[in-house]
Amino acid sequence: MYTHLQLRDSARPPVTLSTLHRMREAGEAIASLTCYDASFAALVDEADVDVVLVGDSLGMVIQGHDTTVPVTLDHVIYHCKAVAKGMHRPFLVADLPFMSYPSREVALANSVRLMQEGGARMVKLESGVEQVRIVEFLASHDIAVCAHLGLRPQSVHKTGGFRVQGREQDAAARMLQNALDLQSAGADIVLLECIPSDLGKTITDALDVPVIGIGAGPGTNGQIQVLYDILDITPGRKPRFVRDFMAGAGTPLSALKAYVQAVKSRSYPGPEHCF
Repeated sequence: MYTHLQLRDSARPPVTLSTLHRMREAGEAIASLTCYDASFAALVDEADVDVVLVGDSLGMVIQGHDTTVPVTLDHVIYHCKAVAKGMHRPFLVADLPFMSYPSREVALANSVRLMQEGGARMVKLESGVEQVRIVEFLASHDIAVCAHLGLRPQSVHKTGGFRVQGREQDAAARMLQNALDLQSAGADIVLLECIPSDLGKTITDALDVPVIGIGAGPGTNGQIQVLYDILDITPGRKPRFVRDFMAGAGTPLSALKAYVQAVKSRSYPGPEHCF
């Protein structure tokens, strides 16, 4: 009982939003990974990863789909519950999957399920102008929110595929404004995916909340990668921003520790991983 109090003064206290804000202010990079089960969660915990996302990427790397669209809320809850059982230190975030937040009320009900049933501490939704009111509504009900900008995998059928976003000046300006609006609405973290490095740094410098990037360059406050990608489990061609940390590592745990060290030292991502 009261595990959070027992661990508060331990050598590895649980990461909280306050922790992440302090890391941002101190210039310490935030190391984040996706995870989908208890066994890998235990390794991710031991490697001192700061943030863990139970992402709808599970639709592609676990279920074998071409996109994240087929993933349901029940799928995410199932995997989130398993991950929560395997770790105690990382800050646990869960995706609101495709069409699970079409309105403020539905978004709130599904966020509550992710937290009560799945054990998530924060929900993530793919954002834009249309999601500002939803973020504001969730924040007003004390739901911690991560807003996701840039490449939005749930929207690939509309946007034309998995492509770098924000290359054009107008698109970059809109993304920056969207980020500011989402922060004002109450977003606690902003995640940027597949955008030019210069834009990633511009948005990060403009915000007061932690910004975590995946294919957004080295100028963000932290990095997140798909666990199966950096362990070279995912078959076939991988995105440009992926680095194989299993190469020369020997064990998955060593690879995960190498990833955390590379993020913390800011040796990853390198120029070859950027747009």
